[in-house]
Amino acid sequence: MAIPFVDIQGVRDPRAVAILAKTIYRELRSSGFEARDVMALASELLGQVTTEVRSRGEASSQGRKK
Repeated sequence: MAIPFVDIQGVRDPRAVAILAKTIYRELRSSGFEARDVMALASELLGQVTTEVRSRGEASSQGRKK
């Protein structure tokens, strides 16, 4: 699966994210992944984002305590 990486910082159109999600989903399914595999991937992605957000929050709160 080849997904072009572009500067997504400027992406503000919610349709772009929906299109990306649909593209990834279709690509995974057509590559033989089961729905449960896609759900496991989604769960792992959410876990990664959660970890990053928590880390940023902890770093921000530590900076404010000084």
